[in-house]
Amino acid sequence: MISTRHSADRGYANLGWLHSYHTFSFADYYDPVEMGFGPLRVINEDRVQGGKGFGMHPHRDMEIISYVLEGALEHKDSIGTGSVIRPGDVQRMSAGTGVLHSEYNHSPEDLVHFLQIWIEPNVRGVRPSYEQKTFPVEEKRGRLRLVASPDGVNGSVSIHQNAWIYATVLTGSDSVTHALAAGHRGYVHVARGSVEVNGRPLSAGDGAKIVGEPEVRLDKARDAEVLLFDMA
Repeated sequence: MISTRHSADRGYANLGWLHSYHTFSFADYYDPVEMGFGPLRVINEDRVQGGKGFGMHPHRDMEIISYVLEGALEHKDSIGTGSVIRPGDVQRMSAGTGVLHSEYNHSPEDLVHFLQIWIEPNVRGVRPSYEQKTFPVEEKRGRLRLVASPDGVNGSVSIHQNAWIYATVLTGSDSVTHALAAGHRGYVHVARGSVEVNGRPLSAGDGAKIVGEPEVRLDKARDAEVLLFDMA
């Protein structure tokens, strides 16, 4: 079974300096039907104006992943980490027993456009930690590149959950297929462009919940960048 949700159906917040679309219930947006999907709890698509951002705020017992599409995002946290995240970078922060962090647009003028993803961990109370890796577009073009996994295999960042996140860049005749093991569910988020997911057309901001299917097939893409979640 495949259930699609279009971009326009997401929650939306406009704070002037921030335009944020919420795939699942978040902050003031509440939909009892859209509380997450398996351990996947949040996919927020944020656009932050130059020089603006989120001040220090707390998290605990959550795997938080940032995926930048455009611009540069500056991260600081209470465990002493500071970095700038750019397109191609994937940042993972395990909040564990508790951490404070801030996220600001690194540029005083240019927009930063990024996805913030929250995954509920399968173990609580871990020591907070941070990890950041770069995945060049060449590694994602026409293929699924593993960017996050439970054991950090193939150079991916590691998360405390039986979930695997793949990124791909597709266009034209590109086609990729991912097998889903028995009992696994999939989720597809289209970050930009358009693509067909098992024959169903999706565009930027759209998502698809996939249950009971043997595989996920992505094809007929037009300048697409896509995230695929495989969750036990």
